[in-house]
Amino acid sequence: MQLVVARIGRAHGIKGEVTVEVRTDEPELRLAPGAVLATDPATAGPLTIASGRVHSGRLLLRFEGVHDRTAAETLRNTLLVAEVDPDERPEDPEEFYDHQLEDLEVVTRDGTVVGRIESVAHLPAQDLLVVRREDGGEALIPFVHEIVPEIDLKAQQAVIDPPPGLLGEAEPEESAEAEESPEAGGQAETEGSTGTAEAEGVEKGPGQESSR
Repeated sequence: MQLVVARIGRAHGIKGEVTVEVRTDEPELRLAPGAVLATDPATAGPLTIASGRVHSGRLLLRFEGVHDRTAAETLRNTLLVAEVDPDERPEDPEEFYDHQLEDLEVVTRDGTVVGRIESVAHLPAQDLLVVRREDGGEALIPFVHEIVPEIDLKAQQAVIDPPPGLLGEAEPEESAEAEESPEAGGQAETEGSTGTAEAEGVEKGPGQESSR
């Protein structure tokens, strides 16, 4: 199983270092010196990590055979891909690889089937489970323990406890009688509000890790 663990950014300095956008929760394992990584495009690799360090909050890597800025710039936007055992689990029990979550059946606590996980969207604030519903629609489920209390890989199920409105259920209607006001010319105004949440620009990044 192949997982995208990083994307190479711009060159740093003149000795072949590059900045990287980390796409794994285990960079100390996946991006350690000596690690051999496949690439996308494949013609750029494989690449062996010679050294790594953190500078101003960004991870910098240097690869064997890449000795100057010019060579480093040719790697810009290349994806780094690690080979992972399909049965491997992240060290943290609350973390899962995307491929382990995809296609799980999603059910509520009372056993109602909602649909199946189509993909995982990685947003800055949190991860979202993109669920294809039984009726063909789509639901975005925040991947947090309060809403997704249980992932059962053996049963191939994700149990959710959705708050009101998350799955688009109709809210109970409230009726109120308005008294006619002479000052308002016999008209009464009722103000109402409906809260909706939208996730724009969601990228369905394959082969990443998701944590609750």
